[in-house]
Amino acid sequence: MKKLYAGGPVLTMGEPFCSEAVLTEGGRILRVGKEAALRAAAPEAEEVRLEGRTLMPAFVDSHSHFAACAHAMLQCSVAEERDFDGISARLRRYIREKGIKPGEWVAARDLDPARLREKRLPDRRLLDEAAPENPVILQHRSGHSGVLSTLALKSAGITSETPDPEGGRIERENGRLTGRLEEAAFLRAVRALPRPSVEELVRACGEAQRLYASFGIATVQEGLLTPEMLPLYRELLDRKALRLDAAAYADPWEGREAAEAFPQCVGRYWRRFKLGGYKIFLDGSPQSRTAWMREPYPGGDYRGYPALPDAQVEEAVEIALAEGRQLLAHCNGDAAAEQFLRALEKAKAAGQDTAAIRPVMIHAQLVGKDQLARFGPLGLIPSFFAAHVYHWGGAHLEIFGPERAAGISPAASAGRLGLPYTLHQDAPVIPPDMMETVWCAVNRVTREGVCLGPEERISVKDALCAVTVHAARQCFEEGEKGSLEPGKRADLVILDRNPLEVPPMELNRIRVLETVKDGETVYRRDSQ
Repeated sequence: MKKLYAGGPVLTMGEPFCSEAVLTEGGRILRVGKEAALRAAAPEAEEVRLEGRTLMPAFVDSHSHFAACAHAMLQCSVAEERDFDGISARLRRYIREKGIKPGEWVAARDLDPARLREKRLPDRRLLDEAAPENPVILQHRSGHSGVLSTLALKSAGITSETPDPEGGRIERENGRLTGRLEEAAFLRAVRALPRPSVEELVRACGEAQRLYASFGIATVQEGLLTPEMLPLYRELLDRKALRLDAAAYADPWEGREAAEAFPQCVGRYWRRFKLGGYKIFLDGSPQSRTAWMREPYPGGDYRGYPALPDAQVEEAVEIALAEGRQLLAHCNGDAAAEQFLRALEKAKAAGQDTAAIRPVMIHAQLVGKDQLARFGPLGLIPSFFAAHVYHWGGAHLEIFGPERAAGISPAASAGRLGLPYTLHQDAPVIPPDMMETVWCAVNRVTREGVCLGPEERISVKDALCAVTVHAARQCFEEGEKGSLEPGKRADLVILDRNPLEVPPMELNRIRVLETVKDGETVYRRDSQ
């Protein structure tokens, strides 16, 4: 059936940038242009009147963790608590409400010391007191650190004699475990958690898809596909349960298992699932003070630390290039950025075409302007977590001081160099709210109301391009998505207002009214 969308602003994100109407059929865009001409060309089309609302391409998620977002819906959130007592009470209430029995694990998330009265991580004693009969794991909101109770440490086989893994740390005070774990040490503990049933996760994936769609997203990312996730995705594909496209990135050394499990998904969609390439972690997070920096954190010689040695990073680059697969690298600190840049430059110097695989630097939170100037020849794409400015800008100021904090997520600098940068939320770290991210990138205001790095603010148009055309290009889908052009997928979003016309400080108040995937509505706001 043909559909004609008209009666409101149409932002094509192409040329021309604005239009009057869009005609679709069978999940594809047929024509874009003047309303009268499109109506005359298809008088039989069902008309969708926008009534002044704005139509534009659906957003493309350039980095998040879809399955983790679904999994988070099955865990206890402490996001609303503002002190240790509140966290303890929340855990006790959760155990009671869910009927969790003694000995069963309790997984909690969204711990954010920047928003707590104590301004620090608790230790295992808090969790022991809140849940004396249960192993408890409490994850920092960044996902890079957390706290385990005494029973959880025992279940994970961690003792005071357990050595720190490479790229991680098990904290001790006077030789005794505090329960606090960082990076590789914490991620190992997370992977040891008993997993929910596949049935529970499939239901949660349905809820997660609705969450993404409610923010106008029609393509999601699985930012690190582990072997443990393969049964879930097998079930999702067998049930044809994916309503949104999902592009997954595996560890380079575990990717063969994923490719053998889903050979029809390597580099292309099948039942809305695609194996897009590989992903590596090179450091931690700034707010956890585990980002790897070229210059020390204030007050000492500590610079954070790497997650992988140089040789392994170079090997990951070699694997991706040899297989013609895209490579994403998590780099928050500028030392991690330097490690990735040097690995790519070494490959390019050896005659490899790094631009062909469009490598991506995920977060690029504290990347230096001197480093950004080296991205272009490598074909390296920066994907910024711009919402960090609002959610943790105050923490950045405390940790790094005004000058270094002002340079986080340097999108304007990337734009001046002609780099096609993208913007993301890293869900479930924060909800996948694209319009909030656009607001953050345009205004760069912290939660405390400080304008952080005004010289790195970008225009509304550039921010919208970052979450549509540039995001589509990042995942090699610019021929299918990202703009409203004939032949492309009918992935659309209807907003209650035009982002180009509202005051910049009101961008985060724009609401998604409807999200369309391949011509079919996958989300409609109840009260429009």
